[in-house]
Amino acid sequence: MNITFPDGVQREYQEGTTSMEIAKSISEGLARNILAAEVNGEVWDLSRPLTGDAKVKFLKWDDDGGKSTFWHSSAHLMAEAVESMFPGVKFWVGPPIDKGFYYDMDLGDRSISESDLEKIEQKMRELAKQNNVYTRKEIAKKDAIDYFTKKGDEYKLDLLENLEDGNITFYTQGNFTDLCRGPHIPSTGAIKAIKLTSVAGAYWKGDEKNKMLTRIYGVTFPTQKELDEYLVMLEEAKKRDHRKLGKELGIFTIDEEVGPGLPLWMPNGTIIIEELEKLAKESELEAGYKRVVTPHIGKEQLYLTSGHLPYYKDSMYPAMELDGTRYYLKAMNCPHHHKIFAAEQRSYKELPLRLAEYGTCYRYEQSGELFGLMRVRCLHMNDAHIYCTRDQFAQEFKAVNDLYLKYFKIFGIEKYVMRLSLHDPAKLGEKYINEPELWLETEAMVRQVMIDAEIPFVEVKGEGAFYGPKIDVQIWSAIGREFTLATNQVDFAQGRRFNLTFTNQNNEPETPLIIHRAPLGTHERFIGFLLEHYAGNFPLWLAPVQVKILPVSDKTLEYAQNVLKNLKKSDIRAEIDERSEKIGRKIRDAEMMKIPYMIIVGEKEAAEDTLSVRRHGVGDKGSFKTNEFIDSLLTEIREKA
Repeated sequence: MNITFPDGVQREYQEGTTSMEIAKSISEGLARNILAAEVNGEVWDLSRPLTGDAKVKFLKWDDDGGKSTFWHSSAHLMAEAVESMFPGVKFWVGPPIDKGFYYDMDLGDRSISESDLEKIEQKMRELAKQNNVYTRKEIAKKDAIDYFTKKGDEYKLDLLENLEDGNITFYTQGNFTDLCRGPHIPSTGAIKAIKLTSVAGAYWKGDEKNKMLTRIYGVTFPTQKELDEYLVMLEEAKKRDHRKLGKELGIFTIDEEVGPGLPLWMPNGTIIIEELEKLAKESELEAGYKRVVTPHIGKEQLYLTSGHLPYYKDSMYPAMELDGTRYYLKAMNCPHHHKIFAAEQRSYKELPLRLAEYGTCYRYEQSGELFGLMRVRCLHMNDAHIYCTRDQFAQEFKAVNDLYLKYFKIFGIEKYVMRLSLHDPAKLGEKYINEPELWLETEAMVRQVMIDAEIPFVEVKGEGAFYGPKIDVQIWSAIGREFTLATNQVDFAQGRRFNLTFTNQNNEPETPLIIHRAPLGTHERFIGFLLEHYAGNFPLWLAPVQVKILPVSDKTLEYAQNVLKNLKKSDIRAEIDERSEKIGRKIRDAEMMKIPYMIIVGEKEAAEDTLSVRRHGVGDKGSFKTNEFIDSLLTEIREKA
């Protein structure tokens, strides 16, 4: 069989050779440092025999597939440790996640506390040192059912119901065997550094109607040094948690009486929203967008026409019925925008037509998936739809990507990935509109735009929207946390579904291509990202309170009020701390609220008509005349420094 490596080199091997054997034939050093292999785009165990021609890439710790395999194997190691300490435990699923892994389990009438985690860690270290091999075994469905029936494991039996005979595998390491598709690293010995981070409750299948299981989270590394560095970063992440900062800085609150996943924006958070909207409006006005406003609900037929109900119904709120007509809370703005396009006769001379709206949408996220501002049920989207000809498509799609890059510079986002999300041919008609030729054509169009613009991107199969391919934007915060920010989608279907046409140059009706885009994503997710990215230290232009005036005593209160008046005349957001507290306490409190500038006014400043200025996190900046200080603030705000 011919094996092709990432650099294009081909080598011939006997059928049945494993990836590990291939690696050893190249270099013993290579074989020692790999964790898994990517075979024709699928991650495999290194011990799995190859049976035909294949493209093979060896995966190390620095590869996403290598980390994922390492952490999946660590979840099995943890399960073995738990089973040895809690005989009879039943396991649900134990997947790798962005940073580490978890396993859901049913302990019966027993429980695991935070104090038990260290004991489980110690057991995992003992088992890891045994260097037990992860062994894959293909098994008939009947035999798998018999195995878990004897164990009385209803969780694995439930998983088996949806698995086809001939595609079922067991994995064993040491004394632990589990139903698992894999892949796994060669042996437990590679797992050198272990930390179980938390224990929590998790409903079986994420459904609050089901039994509550115990979920243990953990993370592992090949070296103790890497684990130590990660734990330092984790502590920093806790300080930057947007839920913690959002409460401390008066940004948002979530009240159970209002409903989970429905944030209430406090005055400070509302200012940030308004500043982001202002930025978006200015950028979109310059780029030729026209603003529209649409209602929060629509008739059932609207979403049937768009195709959202067939493909997206599980994420929509249930219908409301009035006078025999069913209405839905809108989960997306696009059908409403299409109706605005259709409201007038359109000519090619009007295209591209760019309709923008900060629209409010409602999505019924599962309760177990709600997370602060990152996963909510009410979201305000920086949405727009561009209706264009095929000839205009490349320029318009590139312009949207350029807008992303502009925003990245403003917000100091240095690490990002543009991900070309494609369809999965096996799911046409189920998850994707069944038009294979149009899928290939539009995917090629998007790919070419990215290549021509020299924008680095990766391709991911099976992540496209139901109506077309898209660019999804992944960004990283200042401490390396990954976020999904924005999307730039091409739509070849809804124009025809809504009978959208324009009169072309030949005086004939033609259907426009549609680009869906949301460069700032939603208020909710983006502000959550910014809170963590800046650690609450917002740049001056975005800070809810830009200046805090701190009178040394009541004697200088009148002078402080005059300063406030001058600041407000220049649209600078300022407040006076009028409390009868010592100046040191006022400074500390302003620092805690992360207010960019503090003005200290005592009798000397009042007599000389000056301001003593401090910068948050920096300290004393010296003495300024009021107009001089205001000019410097306005320059910093204008430049979004």
